[in-house]
Amino acid sequence: MNVHEPERRLVTLSDVARAAGVGESTVSRVLRNQGSFSKRTQDRVAEAVARLGYVPNRLAGMLAGSGSTAGAKLVGIIIPSLTNIVFPDLLRGANAALDHDGFQSVIGVSDYDPEREEALIGALLSWRPAGLIVTGLEHTAGAVARLRASGIRIVEMIDTDGDGLDIVVGFSNRGVGCDSARHLLARGYRRIGYVGHDITRDLRAAKRLAGFRETLREAGHPLAETEIAPGPSSAAAGRAALGRLLARRPDLHAVYFSNDDMALGGYFHCLAEGVAVPGRLALFGFNALDIAAAMPQPLTTIRTPRLEIGAVAVERLAADGPAETVDLGYELIAGATA
Repeated sequence: MNVHEPERRLVTLSDVARAAGVGESTVSRVLRNQGSFSKRTQDRVAEAVARLGYVPNRLAGMLAGSGSTAGAKLVGIIIPSLTNIVFPDLLRGANAALDHDGFQSVIGVSDYDPEREEALIGALLSWRPAGLIVTGLEHTAGAVARLRASGIRIVEMIDTDGDGLDIVVGFSNRGVGCDSARHLLARGYRRIGYVGHDITRDLRAAKRLAGFRETLREAGHPLAETEIAPGPSSAAAGRAALGRLLARRPDLHAVYFSNDDMALGGYFHCLAEGVAVPGRLALFGFNALDIAAAMPQPLTTIRTPRLEIGAVAVERLAADGPAETVDLGYELIAGATA
């Protein structure tokens, strides 16, 4: 467990006013785009807002004078997708813990778009939540500035390969890739390919591929071929991508997939084309989805503690403890496909 203590202090309207060299009322007028102010003043305020990561308080305008603490029981959660069962599982774990502690969640979906994530972070922080849970460790500079300036607890979940802003809960995606490669090598597979989805957007899949590739290279059996499907992961994308891969490299012994959705599609391709699994081709996935275990030949994969990650993220968020990294690990499931 790594301990690294960030400074948590809310950046206020007063801070922006001081940085811009104007009064608070001027900053308020600029942000509301009401009243008179010069273009130069507008630019100075905009620069100070961006540099400090200031987010206007939405509740202040709605509840001024009411004494309400409505935002105090809200926790914002930003995930990249709702189509991949992994993230609903994370939400299930988080919401169970939130309900137990009397919190309510507000959820945003970024679609793996860092600019959209930044916008969602700003929108959620404007409601002054008690804490914010985001996915992964990589964010835009603007998102990082807003998170650091929020003055609240921040949890980054499902990855531990990098430096966190406050609390990190997850596992090593790079380690997953390394262990997946070691398993295939130990089973005697040498000509190994990869089928994945867009790793320029899913940076955790990119980390798994990097670990996988490095381990194969160090063993003297570099990755033979890759096929990256456009768009998000799905069984259909995995089936089509494996077909393209094998058309180029019919001599492959095994294929590593970016996740179980893609691997399931690969298995369907093998069934349709009469490719014996694992005798002719071994398949390896990631995430240990229920459907992968229910296949006629249970998929060889990695089980990740998704429900636990969501629950622990909320527990650490609610606790008044130090910044920390909580590595919950993963489990290799030696199924029947590799």
